[in-house]
Amino acid sequence: MSRAALESAVRTAGARVLAALTARYRDLDLAEDAFAEACLRAARTWPERGHPRNAAAWLYRVADRVAIDMLRARKARQRIKPDAGEPATAAEDPMSDEDLLIPDERLRLIFVCCHPALSREARVALTLRMVCGLATEEIAQAFLVPVATMAQRIVRAKNKVAEARIPFEIPRPDAWPARLDSVLSTLEVAYASAHADAAGAGRRAGFAAEILELTRVLADLLPAEEDALALAALVRYAEARRPARLDDAGAMAPLTEQDPTQWNRTLIDEADAYLRRAAELGPSGPRTLQAAIHSAWCGRRTILDPAPWRTVLNLYDTLLRLRDDPFVRLNRAVALAEVVSPEAALCEVDALDGAQLAAFPPYHAVRADLLARSGRTADARAAYDALLALPTSPAERLWLERKRESLAG
Repeated sequence: MSRAALESAVRTAGARVLAALTARYRDLDLAEDAFAEACLRAARTWPERGHPRNAAAWLYRVADRVAIDMLRARKARQRIKPDAGEPATAAEDPMSDEDLLIPDERLRLIFVCCHPALSREARVALTLRMVCGLATEEIAQAFLVPVATMAQRIVRAKNKVAEARIPFEIPRPDAWPARLDSVLSTLEVAYASAHADAAGAGRRAGFAAEILELTRVLADLLPAEEDALALAALVRYAEARRPARLDDAGAMAPLTEQDPTQWNRTLIDEADAYLRRAAELGPSGPRTLQAAIHSAWCGRRTILDPAPWRTVLNLYDTLLRLRDDPFVRLNRAVALAEVVSPEAALCEVDALDGAQLAAFPPYHAVRADLLARSGRTADARAAYDALLALPTSPAERLWLERKRESLAG
């Protein structure tokens, strides 16, 4: 039970505790090391003494004390003096109170870490690691780069923060536009990690509810920013479908097989309102187009309603002119298979960089399905085998195994 309590605390509150430590001590490595030590101490003591009622608060308090000890050992008290009485109130101080470790405060630190002195990729990677608590492997997959490359990128970003003495301060509103795209990209990747497990049982599942709230806060703060409104719409469309993402056997249910009567219409209505406001602000940008694709699907009311493949393909064609990347091309290929042919879609997929996408499960899933539908059963079976060799959630694996077993021969 104690181990389960620790895993639950790390899963649901670990990233926020790490964010609070980072804001308090303004030292990225110190925050990570102190939190890791607190988790080790919990693993040793909780089985003997029982886990505390407020596990997140315990982890924060212990990590806080560890950080102070580490600072003393480094003889760095001239920069941070945590035991010299009550520090002056600062913008991020509420994050050090376990009762106020709330999503809005994490949003503050996301803005802090997305400093324009760092490259866009470094900002997003560093924020995902330090504020959202994603593993380096998860971040590398989101950027389609090797893990070693991403690890080096994060280390360089940390070093630049330290060497350039980048301040850990809440930027003024006039500085937000320079950071907004990185903030939104961080939320996109964090939400994708929460949405990846159809059963909602993954380590990052708790992000979904938080990012619903964070995108609402952003949309309220920036009501004239198309991208903020579009992202708020997109995550609501995606989250609205969660109740229908599993079939009766617990396997992932593809979008075309989901029962729209199970979708959360309240969330869809909220998404529609955000999307309308985004579309009114001018020519649609990439995030608005992505939200519009979700909207096309969420317009279905029953499972008998036709799938909006042609609309989806047209939207992807427009999106491709604005954002040409492997994710867009892969999703467009799915729609192309339905509107034109699986063979045409397979040509598009095979033109992608297979080596770059080798560790990206959706690539193998799409390709395996297209191979099967094109009559290339042996190749499809090999593609499913490659996919099943990658880490997948239980619900997704059950669905994939079912697909592979359905292949003739």
